[in-house]
Amino acid sequence: MEDDLRQRPEARRTQRLALGGVAALLLAAAPLVPVTAPAVAQEQAQLVRVDSVQKQPMTQTVEVIGRLVPRRAGAVAARIDAAVDRVLVEVGDRVEQGQIIAVLEPESLKARRDQAAGRLAVAFAQHKTKEAELVLSRQELKRLEGLKTSAAFSQARYDDAKQAVAIAAAEVAEAESASVTARADLELAEINLKYAEIRAPFGGVITERMIEAGAYVQVGDDAVRIVGDQELELEADVPFQRLSGLVPGVEIDVELDDGTQHKARVRAIVPDENPLTRTRAVRFIPAFGETRKPLAANQSVTLLIPMGQPRSVLTVHKDAITKRGPASLVHVVSNGSVSIRPVTLGEAVGSRFEIVGGLNQGDVVVVRGNERLRDGQKVRVDQGS
Repeated sequence: MEDDLRQRPEARRTQRLALGGVAALLLAAAPLVPVTAPAVAQEQAQLVRVDSVQKQPMTQTVEVIGRLVPRRAGAVAARIDAAVDRVLVEVGDRVEQGQIIAVLEPESLKARRDQAAGRLAVAFAQHKTKEAELVLSRQELKRLEGLKTSAAFSQARYDDAKQAVAIAAAEVAEAESASVTARADLELAEINLKYAEIRAPFGGVITERMIEAGAYVQVGDDAVRIVGDQELELEADVPFQRLSGLVPGVEIDVELDDGTQHKARVRAIVPDENPLTRTRAVRFIPAFGETRKPLAANQSVTLLIPMGQPRSVLTVHKDAITKRGPASLVHVVSNGSVSIRPVTLGEAVGSRFEIVGGLNQGDVVVVRGNERLRDGQKVRVDQGS
């Protein structure tokens, strides 16, 4: 009995301690500040970044290896028969248009010019003589005509005078033709003397020299070969099925072997197809910017040729696409909430994808923060997006 009396106060103390712990737990679990329903909704609205569905042109490209070709290149030939007096250029020298490349021996050419000038002087003098004889014959004829009414008039002498006038007129015409011929011979001699200086027909670099001093050249013999490296074009053999996207004026991207990127514009498609490779040569006018090394004829160039005509397509940013198994999904924002839509993707267009179905132009989709969004969830749009 005494033991029960001693245990009751201990039991009551233990009970009070237990009740106090339960009360403390309840107070700790209770909210200190009441939260209203709008605050809960605001807390649940997730901050996202968005982008719009856009319509833009899409062109797929394929790499084709081309080459740099000079617009002007070829051999410079001698225009007259003559000995080579001296050559003024070496292989690798740069020449400007009109610069003297070689000089042919001019002495015989000067003599021929002087000879032609003498013949022209003789022909001119003969022409003047014949004109004077014609004037004399006409005077005689006119004098005889004045004697027609007199007894001294002779019909025979009159007829002879008329014939003499005709002969003198013919001789004047002949002398005039001889003067024209002599003048042409002089001009030809002067041209040949001018051609004794072989000049560069265009600016470029000497790539080959075929003559030396003391050699004899004839008309058409090659003297040097020049490449106009300042007027380069691009040429590529393009497969016939890729020509639909190439029309004069179309601009494409090109890359040189030094890694620099440039633009080029289609100038012409050569209407001559290689039956073995089914390709046609296409010429491009390049717009070269800064390069890391000098350009050269036949240098390789990579051209990005369009695979077909550009077409306008709907596109969406690649970050808007999420995957659930094989399905591609996007989160469309409307009236502050999102709806999940499946979409059908087409080709890649840079950092975007073509949309074949599932979206319309102008739709706003989530591109950042869409990893855990639920259908119908409230969202807040980041104004910096």
